[in-house]
Amino acid sequence: MDESVKSRRTAPLRTPTGLSQEAVTDISAGATTLLADVFALYLKTKNFHWHMSGPSFRDYHLMLDEHGEQLFAMTDPLAERVRKLGGGTLRSIGDIARRQRILDNDADFVHPHEMLAELRDDNGALVASMHALHDTCDEYNDVATASLLENWIDEGERRVWFLFEILRNTNA
Repeated sequence: MDESVKSRRTAPLRTPTGLSQEAVTDISAGATTLLADVFALYLKTKNFHWHMSGPSFRDYHLMLDEHGEQLFAMTDPLAERVRKLGGGTLRSIGDIARRQRILDNDADFVHPHEMLAELRDDNGALVASMHALHDTCDEYNDVATASLLENWIDEGERRVWFLFEILRNTNA
């Protein structure tokens, strides 16, 4: 293989951003890990959407579909933001699996209230991760990434709120 091709494969992106290399590294790493969590939570949400059962099936099924749409809508802007910064982002399902902090649930049956409680907790963890990344963005004065996160934090808090209210009088 031509040496120039090899060197291009490993060359840093050096995208002009006005941010320091340290900022690019820290924000890109945080955003890519967050992206892995978003994909993991998206798939778990769709899993529970597909496997929902019981007397409130319709309401829960439709709500989880809406939650899944919100999560999936985050993925492209988040990955593209990492690239705009000059960082690398996710490349495969295996890459997601290595980075994700949101745990999978592969159980054959999960009670609907247990599904909702797990999603409430996972969405809460995702919101906390977004707050932490926002703090990193503030440290480096990356207002563009911080701005994206602010709307997603609000959406995440809304998902937590809805799930919390549904479960208020249960033991979940």
